[in-house]
Amino acid sequence: MEKGTLIEFRLQGERRLAVADRPEGKKHWIVIDERGQSHTLHPRQVTYEVAGCTFKPSEIHNFLEEVESYLDPSSLEVAWELLVEDGEAVTDAQMAQLLFSDQSPPLRYAAHCLLSEDKIYFKQKAESYEPRSATMVAEIKHQRSAEEAKLREQQEFSTRVQQRLTGILVEWQDSDRSRFDVLERFVLHPENASRAAQDILVGLGRSQTAQAAFDLLVDLGWWSPHENLFLRRSQIPIQFRREVLEVAQQCLESPPPDPDVDRLDLTHLKVYTIDDESTQEIDDGLSLETLEDGRQRLWIHIADPTRLVQPGDELDLEARRRSTTLYLPTGMIPMFPPELATGPMSLVQGRVCPALSFGVVLDETGNIQDYKIRASLIKPTYRLTYEDVDEMLQLGVRAEPEIDAIASWAVRREEWRRSQGSISIHMPEAVIKVHSDDEIIIDVLDDARSRQLVAEMMILAGEVAGRYGQEHQIPLPFRGQPQPELPSEEELVQLPAGPVRFCAVRRCMPRSEMSITPIRHAGLALETYTQATSPIRRYTDLLTHFQIKAHLRGDPLPFSAEQLQETLLSVTTTAYEATLVERQTNRYWGLEYLRRNADQVWQVLVLRWLREHDNLGLILLEDLGLELVMRFKRSVSLGDRLEVQVSHADPRQDVIQFRELVDQEAQAAAS
Repeated sequence: MEKGTLIEFRLQGERRLAVADRPEGKKHWIVIDERGQSHTLHPRQVTYEVAGCTFKPSEIHNFLEEVESYLDPSSLEVAWELLVEDGEAVTDAQMAQLLFSDQSPPLRYAAHCLLSEDKIYFKQKAESYEPRSATMVAEIKHQRSAEEAKLREQQEFSTRVQQRLTGILVEWQDSDRSRFDVLERFVLHPENASRAAQDILVGLGRSQTAQAAFDLLVDLGWWSPHENLFLRRSQIPIQFRREVLEVAQQCLESPPPDPDVDRLDLTHLKVYTIDDESTQEIDDGLSLETLEDGRQRLWIHIADPTRLVQPGDELDLEARRRSTTLYLPTGMIPMFPPELATGPMSLVQGRVCPALSFGVVLDETGNIQDYKIRASLIKPTYRLTYEDVDEMLQLGVRAEPEIDAIASWAVRREEWRRSQGSISIHMPEAVIKVHSDDEIIIDVLDDARSRQLVAEMMILAGEVAGRYGQEHQIPLPFRGQPQPELPSEEELVQLPAGPVRFCAVRRCMPRSEMSITPIRHAGLALETYTQATSPIRRYTDLLTHFQIKAHLRGDPLPFSAEQLQETLLSVTTTAYEATLVERQTNRYWGLEYLRRNADQVWQVLVLRWLREHDNLGLILLEDLGLELVMRFKRSVSLGDRLEVQVSHADPRQDVIQFRELVDQEAQAAAS
């Protein structure tokens, strides 16, 4: 290199020109740029030499101005089209001649700048540039177009996000929804850290945490502040697929032929349906029939969804996939489409309804003396609430003697089961409802006669269904429970009567089991039992109906023992997941209620110890029916009643802490 040579080098990635001034040591040169600043360069740092003339630093500016007017990248496409067919490499001088018909230093340098910056048409090969193939150019252009579109999408998404955060309503695009999906997955499974989610958060100026993603989704109104993450983490579908809804609509408009053409007409019987006021899926009703010999026959009528559903059809497979209706504080997620479940599948007052009816005659002790099961037609007479029935029983309404008689049989039936060794556990149960304005209402279910009446009749129907399956060797989803090892009478007597004692018994109760052959249910004290009273809401009950009804008709059973076993495996797994979601959701809203009422003083009962040496126990908030953990600051005994307040509650983190009030504090809080 000679003094005065104009060279190009890179400074922090930026293209710079300078004039060679003098050597520095054996290999380095000192060069001076147009600003008069000197730089010491190794020859390897020189990226281009302008040959054919010498320069002064003061002339660099004019040289660059002349070059600038020729730097049109689109001109390379024309040159590439001329060169691609032959595929021959060109030098900067040859490119200058091709583009500008001139090889003067400024134009050669302009050609060099165009070629060295080009990432589409040419690739450098030693001192020359080779045209890329047409296929490669097309691919590079496609990638660039996709990247530009992606960048444009990101910018537009960011704009919509900022608009929404300022209160402007926006219309989200499909590409936005995919980004929200990424953020949702990050919130639900933060252990699988998502680079894509973190990039979205960084692009919007948010921290790269799952909590930040959750806050963003809430701020945008995509999720509510109380979004049910338990439900979203589960495999339980929230919406029905279009195909299922179409089949449901078809059933409404044109019901399929009834497979049971010889239904027993029981429309002359007075039928009572008894449910909570909010119940929409009405799946059982009760009647009392007086026989010619003076005996009374109890009828338990169960809704008959198999009138519209066949094993293996679209509705059946959807119900199987869901396995159960989910009852959450915010509302229910039904097993069947609501228009069917609350319409033609339900036992609607005043309407002739298909049913599966269990007619049972009990002896004086409450044991089953005779029974029959028939596909039937009924006409529900009264839709009653539990409160209605309790009032009727209390007042002894003479116009409805059937209610009193059914209640008497229920008591006798319960006494018979107790004589067989049944185990009764009566713990307060919280029913949590969340209204549309996020108002939380918690009611406590009591041991009302009406609820005991209905429960006994449902258990009776389950025993009859189990007996029928056992006698005819029909594989059914039989339910059982192993015999528990209960505390001795001496141990129980030492515990306070009521919830504390019941809690001790409950701890010993093993989980119920399911089998395709009859097994004893120790808790109910029944040798055979299967649930059959909620076929709209529990898939295992629907299976019982499929099997029994087919046998009643003389048709082949829809499920062999092996098929039933296989179906039960998947259904019970999904049902367990649904139960877990219900439990977690109820706990969340229970904690949220307590968080909102942190200044409230609660009467609690010490139920049982979790770790007595740590003063960690389970308490029952008697007014709410909630069982929660508390660490005591002093020595307490099981059955003690305390007054406490919430000291800290975080439903999202599943944290609740209480503090006990001393007498003075309790009096001050009460006043």
